[in-house]
Amino acid sequence: MAKEIERKFLIKGEAWRALAEGTMYRQGYLNSAKERTVRVRTVGDKAFLTIKGITVGATRAEYEYEIPFADCNALLDDLAEKPLIEKKRYKIKQGEFTWEIDEFFGDNQGLIVAEIELTSEDQKFGKPDWIGDEVTGDPRYFNSNLIKHPFTRW
Repeated sequence: MAKEIERKFLIKGEAWRALAEGTMYRQGYLNSAKERTVRVRTVGDKAFLTIKGITVGATRAEYEYEIPFADCNALLDDLAEKPLIEKKRYKIKQGEFTWEIDEFFGDNQGLIVAEIELTSEDQKFGKPDWIGDEVTGDPRYFNSNLIKHPFTRW
């Protein structure tokens, strides 16, 4: 079984912006139940179906498959829960780690978070100066919850 171990943080300041170019993401959920989420997303000119299990600590089961781009757009437009998640992702390499920063748009405009994927929950890593408070365990920041409770309505 594939496992995803990631921690999520808020961002401080704007210094991170000079470190990477962003890629547009458009994603939606076919099922947003916390026990199992089923997501489709476009990433630039590629498309993916992702199935995730419930999060325990910072770990959850994850399966991801590339799908036809046109099929993904049809699923996003016709079947996905609304509103869709629209964001730009920036990938910033820091030592052996890559930070993924998501800048949200649309109904989640103003939210910017950073994630780091780890090989174990207790793995040590350094935090760049632009990393703020940790929000790993706060369900408000789960993308699947941002469709039900968008950031602009907090």
